[in-house]
Amino acid sequence: MAIVMLILMNIAVMASIYFSIFLIEMIFGIRLDPQSITGLAILAVIVGFSGSIISLLLSKWMAKMSMGVRIIETPQNEAERWLVETVAKLANKANIPMPEVGIFDGPPNAFATGPSKSNALVAVSTSLFDMMDTKEIEGVLAHEIKHIANGDMITMTLVQGVLNSLVFFISRLIANIIAPKDEEGNPNPFAYIAISFALEIVLSIFATMIAMWFSRYREYKADAGAVEIDGPEGIYYALAKLGQIPKDQIALPAEMKAFGIVGFISELFSSHPPIEKRLENIKRVARELGYNI
Repeated sequence: MAIVMLILMNIAVMASIYFSIFLIEMIFGIRLDPQSITGLAILAVIVGFSGSIISLLLSKWMAKMSMGVRIIETPQNEAERWLVETVAKLANKANIPMPEVGIFDGPPNAFATGPSKSNALVAVSTSLFDMMDTKEIEGVLAHEIKHIANGDMITMTLVQGVLNSLVFFISRLIANIIAPKDEEGNPNPFAYIAISFALEIVLSIFATMIAMWFSRYREYKADAGAVEIDGPEGIYYALAKLGQIPKDQIALPAEMKAFGIVGFISELFSSHPPIEKRLENIKRVARELGYNI
């Protein structure tokens, strides 16, 4: 299923790129020549934002399919009823519409996703109920609700789109300058492709570092927001418990890490800060709000 979804996503991205180029050329009469600054800039924006926007629009569907999320439409037991009621309470405190609520089988974790505040999903793993009490789970839910209230999914899409566009633009601009030219001044196509591809790889590394830095900043903000709407105890002790579990046992799949409660790579390329630093941040915010922790 994951492979099929990846293929469909790539097809959708490429189709949107070609369709956008076709519309621009047909409606505005602009021929997108990648050898001109204007043409290259427009292409870079189209290519850079297409994948990010499509991923955002399909984020809920992808999460449900890839994670096997079951949406709770009618609670089947007391735990599900409590989960839906708690999400509703926190959403009301955060002044956002009620998101969809789902559960999935897997290691203890949770995530939020969706294309907008009014079309979002909060999902928690069944194993989270096995290791945490209700106050700790409520803290986790408060963290995810604040991701939605802060518009983090949309903001990450914009950041990723800008970075993708810059990588595409700069790599091809430099390749056009340094690639060998023929007598008419046109760059050798093989050298142009090779140089731009190599530059894309290098620039993408730096772009990923920037995107992950912003993702870590979002996590600190969501933790602080959880303290504001639910107090510090829940999110603090939930993270403390998660910090005692081996990292490979609680990390979400790569496509969902940026929106989960925990996620790991090396710190520089990680979507989440180290739990120890998050705990210190929570204590600082709690003290500022008058809590004793």
